Amino acid sequence: MRKFQLFASFIILGLLTLGLMFAHASYRQRADLPAIESKRELVGRYELTDLCLFTDARYTRHPTMADVHTPFQDYPTSLEHFPSASILSLPPHLRPLARK
Repeated sequence: MRKFQLFASFIILGLLTLGLMFAHASYRQRADLPAIESKRELVGRYELTDLCLFTDARYTRHPTMADVHTPFQDYPTSLEHFPSASILSLPPHLRPLARK
């Protein structure tokens, strides 16, 4: 078998796998739609808050509720000591303030 044939078969297998992944995602999305709608109704009825993503710092639990100064609540030049804060991006309502 030539190197090109091996490479072409690898590419075809990869594209086939990618196509099957998209087909499976589409199938699961349609199959899970009733469960998602019932959960959406439950969240609306009980007015639940955002999902708790991390458990270490209170400003990483609910990033939409954080303000600009919360990571520096100990003192203004304190270093970030929670690893999850380096993974999170700024909430949309704080992005204009970060550019100043």
